[in-house]
Amino acid sequence: MLHCTTLPPINHWARHMNYEQHYLKPLFEPKSVAIIGASETPCTVGTILVRNMLDGGYKGKLFCVNPGHETVFGHKSYDSVESIPQRLDLAVICTRPETVPGIVEACGRAGTRNVIVVTGGFAESGPRGASLERAVIETARRHRIRLIGPNCLGIMRPSSGVNLTFAHGGATPGSIGLVSQSGALCTAILDWAQPNNVGFSTVVSLGATSDVDFGEILDYLVADPKTENIFLYIEGIKNPRRFMSALRAAARCKPVLLIKVGKHAAGGKAALSHTGSLVGADDVFDAALRRAGVVRLGNVGQMYAAASALFSHFRPRGNRLAIITNGGGPGAMAADHASDIGIPLAKLSDATVARLNELLPQAWSKANPLDIGGDADPGRYAAALTACIEDDGVDGLLVILTPQAMTDPTQAARTLLKIATKSDKPVVTCWMGGSQVHEARLLFKGSGIPSFRTPEPAVELFSHISAYYRNQQLLMQTPAAIADHVPPRLESARLVIETALGEGRRILNEMESKALLAAFRIPIAQTVVARSPSEAMVLAEEIGLPVVMKIDSPQIIHKTDSGGVRLNLNSLAAVRDAYNQILDEVKKNRPDAVARGVAIEPMIQKANGRELMMGMVKDEIFGPTIVFGRGGTDVETGRSARAVALPPLNRFLVGDLLESARDMARLGEFRNMPAVNLAALEGVLLRVSEMVCELPWITELDINPLIVDELGAVAVDARIAIENIPLTAGRYDHMAIHPYPSHLVTTFQSKDGKTVTIRPIKPEDADIENEFVRKLSPETKYFRFMNTIRELGQSQLIRLTQIDYDREMAFIAITENDGAELEIGVCRYATNPDGESCEFAIVVADDWQGKGLARRLMGVLIETASGRGLKYMNGDFLAENGRMLAFVQTLGFVLSPHPDDPGLKRGVLVLN
Repeated sequence: MLHCTTLPPINHWARHMNYEQHYLKPLFEPKSVAIIGASETPCTVGTILVRNMLDGGYKGKLFCVNPGHETVFGHKSYDSVESIPQRLDLAVICTRPETVPGIVEACGRAGTRNVIVVTGGFAESGPRGASLERAVIETARRHRIRLIGPNCLGIMRPSSGVNLTFAHGGATPGSIGLVSQSGALCTAILDWAQPNNVGFSTVVSLGATSDVDFGEILDYLVADPKTENIFLYIEGIKNPRRFMSALRAAARCKPVLLIKVGKHAAGGKAALSHTGSLVGADDVFDAALRRAGVVRLGNVGQMYAAASALFSHFRPRGNRLAIITNGGGPGAMAADHASDIGIPLAKLSDATVARLNELLPQAWSKANPLDIGGDADPGRYAAALTACIEDDGVDGLLVILTPQAMTDPTQAARTLLKIATKSDKPVVTCWMGGSQVHEARLLFKGSGIPSFRTPEPAVELFSHISAYYRNQQLLMQTPAAIADHVPPRLESARLVIETALGEGRRILNEMESKALLAAFRIPIAQTVVARSPSEAMVLAEEIGLPVVMKIDSPQIIHKTDSGGVRLNLNSLAAVRDAYNQILDEVKKNRPDAVARGVAIEPMIQKANGRELMMGMVKDEIFGPTIVFGRGGTDVETGRSARAVALPPLNRFLVGDLLESARDMARLGEFRNMPAVNLAALEGVLLRVSEMVCELPWITELDINPLIVDELGAVAVDARIAIENIPLTAGRYDHMAIHPYPSHLVTTFQSKDGKTVTIRPIKPEDADIENEFVRKLSPETKYFRFMNTIRELGQSQLIRLTQIDYDREMAFIAITENDGAELEIGVCRYATNPDGESCEFAIVVADDWQGKGLARRLMGVLIETASGRGLKYMNGDFLAENGRMLAFVQTLGFVLSPHPDDPGLKRGVLVLN
């Protein structure tokens, strides 16, 4: 049978089935630990670390290292880590910063696998500290030690008795994985969690993230069966590609909630000084989180409330909120806050209004918010709640109660619970007041229904629930670099860029910039450059009056500010005069600028046109970012707001971007003007996304204005900045999110004449993947999964079909069966942490074995892995699977006994 089961240390697509093998498990669940700097001196870090481990009931072997002590709390104290008579899983260093490089060197010689440096005073403290940190990291890498820190609180694994922090007290075992760059915030959350009975699977304070970072720890938490929910506190990112990759992988399997500081300059500066990590533009970070399927919270207070809602029985579905209240004032407060944070109030259907007219008093508000009267009894609440839950136009509900004379808060709560717990629509409550509503709040808490004292945080919670739903939809999108329409003229565009770079230029002139737009099928206003007044008149006559004239200078970005623009020139005499005036004014306003001539183009006159701005900026963290907003002089004066999105885009993602910018850019009906042609606008955004994906030389793209009306769109002005890229750069290395690799799709004819397509897997393939596994024979399932699994679970399907094309790849082979796709084979690899090797697996449908499909699939997989720069492909095979062993040997794999399991063989293929 041609199928391979791989159970490697790093197997990103089956890791949840192979948690025991995860390479970070010895770091977070060590069987042997040394505390270097252990002490009995009160109020020292070394003392607190030892006491926390002893008090936590750690079951492994604990060693103390301090040459100044013979014993520490009854444990023998060693002079050096090298004196300890066994190899350690983990060493924790809490000595002075200047001693740390030497201690890490000693750990390396002793064979220690992992190190945590809690000591501060490294890169965050200045040049000397940065030099020490480099020495620590270089030493750790030379000895293949994985390191957390420096300048961190430490880690906790409560279920294993591990408390390697200098926080006072431990944590209750639970299901939350907490990862934070701030040790102080960790201690605050831990202190809050104890009285609220909140438990943690893992607590990690990262500090400077010099080695092990968010990406790898997220990877571990995804694999960890004890972690059901993930909380992150972020100050900055050092490896954005790995961060996005791991964040997206985590959010596909488990809810991820995140707090990120640095919204404003002061916060960003503080974060940089604390961790040495880059912060980047806050709106770009938001865009990245949306694409990652993550919910961003504003403060710690929102964290647990959001977690409680997301981890309950609710099924988030949308953002249309219905508000039920027995008081007009609180309802208005909730509605106002919903408007402030972009949550639309649901429009009740005619049927719902008619139903409520029959059930409620005549004086009810007849609209949303539903004011059901100050004398509302539990039955009235029940009627309103049931009607709204059954209205398809309502995505969630906020129920408000104020304790009035005829109100029974407790009975109203009981009635609400009977209805709300049977529905999967989010229901959030706000029982306002104190002693009269105390019992009701306890009922809500016991049933897992979120409850608040005031309306505003209740509305914010619903916004987080709806954001989770929206962001999960965005996460599912896997757009290709180039959409399925007329392809761009890539060679023409690349030739323009290569020519400019060859001449040493980093800014394309307007004609070159528009040539790139035209190569990607973006409508442009044709531009020509005149170098004399007479040539300007000739060109204007050829183009047709009226025309626009603009200075052509590589030094001038905002042409209007320099006096370099003339509009609506209706005569040749005006053209001649404008030429001279432009040069004179530019020379006066910008004497440093070199004028290469004056650009002439037709005057685009659209009575209903909106001037928009569209383009790309290069964020210092996430790289190319598409920006969109109002254009014209508002951009040049800095008055224009913007909407941003990370490429690549598809129509769903473009729709989300336009929805966020609809009011800002005045895309709908406005001042007697019809709505713009959204299809034309979507088309330009998709083309800009293609440019960003396929032209990595672009560092800045500015189309301003892009004039759009009800008939179409045209780029009137454009500016593009470029730079050289490394010859070794991969096709999409410049992007934070790898596009769907449509260029890897291939087809062939099988021996029996069937057309077979081999293509990268997509999230939409979950159903055919599950059906493929279900139909496999017991023998094939055994060789592939080491059991006779009937079908894949939801989490397994997510991991198998929603992959990160940057660090893993899966190809499926499909044919057509009665007009539908039928999966007949799959192969995949996952890159190991060393970045040089990968693990692979393959399985072929029983009725397609022996027809050459496995060789085809492996050929594509090997070629792709080699093209990504990987050096080795590894696989573990059942020793009894003789046919598979013979097959991989024909591909060039070298077999050897498995180092850990005599029932397996290990195969290695040299790729590069």
